[in-house]
Amino acid sequence: MSSPNNPRNGHGAAGAHGRKGLAGLVVAAVGVVFGDIGTSPLYTLREAFSPHYGLVANHDTVLGILSLVFWALMIVVTLKYVTIIMRADNEGEGGIMALMALAQRTLPKGSKSAYGVGILGVFGAALFFGDGVITPAISVLSALEGLEVVAPQLGRWVVPLTVVVLVALFAAQRFGTEKVGKVFGPITGIWFITLAVLGVVNILHEPEVLSAINPWWAVNFFATHSWHGIFILGAVVLAVTGGEAIYTDMGHFGAKPVRYGWYYFVLPSLMLNYLGQGALVLEDPAAIANPFYIGVPEWGRVPMIVLATAATVIASQAVITGAFSVTRQAMQLGYIPRMSTKHTSSDTIGQIYIPSVNWMMMIVVILLVLTFGSSSALATAYGISVSGTMLIDTLLLALVARALWPRWRWWVLPLCVVFLVGDIAFVIANGAKILQGGWFPLVLGIVLFTMLRTWRRGRKLLREEVQKGGIQLDSFLPGLMLAPPVRVPGTAIFMTADKGVVPHALMHNLKHNKVLHERNVFLTVETLAVPYAPSDKRLKISEIGDDFYRVLIRFGFMETPDVPLALMRSCDAGGVYFDPMETTYFASRETVVAIAHRGMPFWRDRLFGFMHRNAAPATGFFRIPGNRLVELGAQVEI
Repeated sequence: MSSPNNPRNGHGAAGAHGRKGLAGLVVAAVGVVFGDIGTSPLYTLREAFSPHYGLVANHDTVLGILSLVFWALMIVVTLKYVTIIMRADNEGEGGIMALMALAQRTLPKGSKSAYGVGILGVFGAALFFGDGVITPAISVLSALEGLEVVAPQLGRWVVPLTVVVLVALFAAQRFGTEKVGKVFGPITGIWFITLAVLGVVNILHEPEVLSAINPWWAVNFFATHSWHGIFILGAVVLAVTGGEAIYTDMGHFGAKPVRYGWYYFVLPSLMLNYLGQGALVLEDPAAIANPFYIGVPEWGRVPMIVLATAATVIASQAVITGAFSVTRQAMQLGYIPRMSTKHTSSDTIGQIYIPSVNWMMMIVVILLVLTFGSSSALATAYGISVSGTMLIDTLLLALVARALWPRWRWWVLPLCVVFLVGDIAFVIANGAKILQGGWFPLVLGIVLFTMLRTWRRGRKLLREEVQKGGIQLDSFLPGLMLAPPVRVPGTAIFMTADKGVVPHALMHNLKHNKVLHERNVFLTVETLAVPYAPSDKRLKISEIGDDFYRVLIRFGFMETPDVPLALMRSCDAGGVYFDPMETTYFASRETVVAIAHRGMPFWRDRLFGFMHRNAAPATGFFRIPGNRLVELGAQVEI
């Protein structure tokens, strides 16, 4: 089955390469995509037997938990994400924002259904950030907690060392993902090989643990523990955290390398290690205190701590990079204010660094480490945001399958029902942990969702207010040219969101400077619901007359808008030539004034005004040279 949405079938990155190129992409994907889910063995089985759940590490319970972990990985990650959802690519890109844009295209524009899908997608993206700040904290903490196994007196150094590692990780982001990845990437392969080897060694002591693959043990667990056995899914979900991130990072390497890496390397390594930990606990129930590190030979525990720490740093790196990507998508789709974005690679446009997001994440992550103090405490906060995002993904997948996959929906839609039941069970199980710490990602997600929706709604209200006093361009220009003002050499580009209304910047220029440039361009930048704008739809130039032009530039939501570059390329395509040294950009910068009983609730108006004041200027966002930009202010009440 190939993707109906993308002629590259979701794996264009691999399509242009032979077997050697595909192998290289598989290795690269293993080093980046699976970091989050690959560090779950550090804490998953241990947490399943924490006092919070009240389970005893006896024979049937251990096999039941292992069976639940195995089938969660098979159904949620292997079947749902890797096999099915990754086919719902939006021009080769994945992630909840891309899936939301794809689902919205199946619905009438402006309909209530499309609005509801937008709400779901934005809430899922907000939950993704809630998960994103917990992953680095719990991963690095769990790795360094191996020090307590080596020497209990070193336990007091776990938190300080975790903070040092995290500060170094976030500080290194300014050098770019590519440079950081070259340093740590090969370690991931060693990590998964080590997981597999340790698992095999421990399984040889208790081969009976292999029977946990039989789903009967999972069924027996629920039969033994009745209805409240569902709450153990709050620990089982730790094994599948990172499944959504696999879909999000798909666009970097293509679907085929990611699938190969999962099917033939990552999944077997993870399951061998989980089964090995289970075998260790069957042999010695006391090992449940920390089955991962106790299962390592004593001589290898210190090197394992170093390797695990490096692996968790890589996992955190993948989450941080994903946060940058989702932030850029949200900016392009109009859900958050413009932020300063720096490109860290001259070869790959996707390699970006957003300083404000990086430092905010660092502060929240370090506060989490200092507040919770251990990976076990953080595990109570982990899972609610992941399960919520997985539930939303299932709903969006059902919409896409119903509308765009007529040949396969007869079997995909029934599977969506199965996924939905599982997702709801995970949400219920994690909901029980809200008072113990699960409230944190939920509150963070709600706060971020409120900000995203406030910005979207505020931008709409601002545009409506600007349009109220606007003058239609078609009627204004003929009257202006009856008694034209003095015209000066050069090109003036007036940036406007509404193609039919006279830009405020032009009105201010005429009022205060009383001149008109020799050539005048009304420029509108539009973001499409696809990752990359097709070259034939990138630029549209229409001549109005008297050296006035309308220019429409389109970008995809994965692109960084570069207006000067797009205008220069218009000349290469036989269009109008724009001399960079003779061109001046004019833009309006509105000052928002919140008024009670208008638009949104007053507190949301104030919030929007704060966000608007702190948005990055157009100079940086559209990559316009600061010495060629003139911003003219206007006060708008909403």
